Amino acid sequence: MSTLPTPSASNLKSSLPRVLGTSQATAIVVGTIIGSGIFLVPCEMMHDTGSAGLVYLAWMAGGLLSLFGAMTYSELGAMMPYAGGEYVYLRAAYGDTTAFLYMWTWFVVAKPGSIAAMTFGLIRTLEAVPRFAWLTSPVAGLGGQVEWAQLAAIVVAWLITGLNVLGMKKAGIFQLVFTVLKVVLILLVVGLCFSSATGSFSNFATVLPGATGGVRGFMLALIATLWAYDGWSDVNSVAGEVRNPQRSLPIALIGGLLAVGLLYMATNAAIQYVLTATQIGASPQPALAALTVVAGPMGAGFVALAMAVSIFVATNGTTMSGARVPYAAAQDGLFFPAFARVHPRFHSPAIALVAQAVMASILLLFLKRFEQFFDLTVFAEWLFYALTASTIFVFRRKYPQADRPFRVWGYPVLPAIFLICAAAVLVFSYLGNLRGSLLGTGLILAGLPALLLIRWLYPRRS
Repeated sequence: MSTLPTPSASNLKSSLPRVLGTSQATAIVVGTIIGSGIFLVPCEMMHDTGSAGLVYLAWMAGGLLSLFGAMTYSELGAMMPYAGGEYVYLRAAYGDTTAFLYMWTWFVVAKPGSIAAMTFGLIRTLEAVPRFAWLTSPVAGLGGQVEWAQLAAIVVAWLITGLNVLGMKKAGIFQLVFTVLKVVLILLVVGLCFSSATGSFSNFATVLPGATGGVRGFMLALIATLWAYDGWSDVNSVAGEVRNPQRSLPIALIGGLLAVGLLYMATNAAIQYVLTATQIGASPQPALAALTVVAGPMGAGFVALAMAVSIFVATNGTTMSGARVPYAAAQDGLFFPAFARVHPRFHSPAIALVAQAVMASILLLFLKRFEQFFDLTVFAEWLFYALTASTIFVFRRKYPQADRPFRVWGYPVLPAIFLICAAAVLVFSYLGNLRGSLLGTGLILAGLPALLLIRWLYPRRS
């Protein structure tokens, strides 16, 4: 066979218009990846490795591994540029059940949980500014169980959802403009650090006593970088709305990830120029600590602003991509038909977006308990990353003559490296957090009765 299986006719004739250019698609990659991670994980990585050299090695290893994944997804996205991304590839390679379980996991926890964690993190970042300190106060009349920060995060989630309901064109322009602003703010942080008279290149040679160290420490630091690089695959979910996706998707994925890697390395270097390894290890927010040294409270406020903008843009990318997965499944008859509806005026999957915001809002009301549970879904995420990467081998074998506008460089070596490393991260996270991984497994398997229900309710569609 030379013809790839395609989504349903309704998905191919989707009412979602192709309005995203290459620059906007790249902004989705860059803007979604760069959230709060680069501002926070240097502390964790220093505790893991104990030295600046190993921290940099972990950043490079994580960047290369993510790049191998991005190249693999570039081939898949250029071949099948439809709404839903990974859902589409998994369905074409492994059938309805695997694709539904992916959609189920993303819709029930992964994407709403990401939105909840991001918006709550944004509000927590603003609390570093004295005028927003009131956000930590409990809401009167609710028994002290809900803070103003949680309600503020819900408002942010709905504002971003509202923007996306107004259409991909507006959301894409917003993503591009604010991603540029984000990059400018990050470069200003880097410039302020390196222009400071208090900094020294001798800090790069300092070490942190008592760090985990060894192979285990490096693996922990690598996982931290992979979390910081996470989000590059989101642009594949909106491939059905990208103009000339055969060209734009590879440029966005590979070029965007390379740009992020350079920004991450520069930011980490700037922090280490100002702070010693011990100071980095002692600060939960090293970038904020570095700018406080450089410019006092005003510097801390500037970093808080940069983090808030960064998280805000990342949340927009996560919101737009997350809604396309249940939309695509509904188009194929594998989810409630309402999720396939497109707003007649704004041409957006409005119902899928609103449902996603409702679930994120519910999680935000219980975030103090949910936040830890969400961290435990790392297992589920890396399981599907590995499964998605494996589809490239299935398609190369079953459909060797299929049209491939982009071919991953170094096939089969580079995709195999990504797949093996993803499996290693999967095993490491499973063994390192057995209870959470078992919960993640149970969450995925809970999709099986849900699939049976869908097929019972809509037998003609599925």
